[in-house]
Amino acid sequence: MPRHRGELSDLNWTKLQPFLPPERAKKRGHPWSPHRRIVNGMLWVARTGAPGRDLPRRYGPWQTVYDRFRRWQRNGRWTQILQALQAQEDAAGRLHWDEGSADSTIVRAHQHAAGAPHRPRRAVRVSTQAPIDLGGTEALGRSRGGLTTKIHLTCDAQGRPLGLHLSAGQASDSKQLEATLDTIWVPRRQRGRPRKRVKRLLLDKGYSYRRCRAALRRRKIQALIPERKDQRAARARKGLRGGRPPYFDAGAYQRRSWVERCINRLKQWRRVATRYEKRAESYLAMVTLAAIMIWLN
Repeated sequence: MPRHRGELSDLNWTKLQPFLPPERAKKRGHPWSPHRRIVNGMLWVARTGAPGRDLPRRYGPWQTVYDRFRRWQRNGRWTQILQALQAQEDAAGRLHWDEGSADSTIVRAHQHAAGAPHRPRRAVRVSTQAPIDLGGTEALGRSRGGLTTKIHLTCDAQGRPLGLHLSAGQASDSKQLEATLDTIWVPRRQRGRPRKRVKRLLLDKGYSYRRCRAALRRRKIQALIPERKDQRAARARKGLRGGRPPYFDAGAYQRRSWVERCINRLKQWRRVATRYEKRAESYLAMVTLAAIMIWLN
């Protein structure tokens, strides 16, 4: 069968297949459909942004593709695959922990993303780690432009995502920093605790607050953040009592462009650039699928 545009290559399928459940016949019902065909159907939906019901026939019934996507989302399969690929690169020495970047991007939510059935206040999985209580907001926020969602992420020095976190579109970047850092969790192939932090993090002025710098110090992460103009003016008014400015290296700060490239690569997937999913955990699974493809490529 010929390979269509955007589908898994033989090399990518060889990398991905060990992390998927075995294709065995179930005890009851129909046997499993081939994983490769189903995953290609998921990639078609993520790449085109089309409704799942419009899936081409070559990928099988759209209900099968949707059910398997949701099944792996509920049991945490997508997060496990992402972490396994990161651990594989770390074991091979191709994941460098000396420097990383963090940032966020706002995503416009389609009108179909609204109207999720109300459910009681509970913890919602909006990051690649522990669930966070959003009070039933489903990571949707209202702004002058309509409904929006914000993707917070950290990436390594090669623009590959390390952790993903969702919030409402109007949420402050600085208040979501710790939750974003908690999503970094790369298990080791040998003995030892999972790796959870880089040595130095490059951040923009939106994180130039005391609470952000204090949170990074608690985690023993060096910070490279440019100081805002009002902060420089306040320190100048205090004179000697204002203290010294925080360390900043303009040359090293240019490497923060890697996180911007990572965001651009994620938004190449139309299902990520615009949110159609009603539930936050379903949209996070779609973003995680796009992140997995970045690591595979």
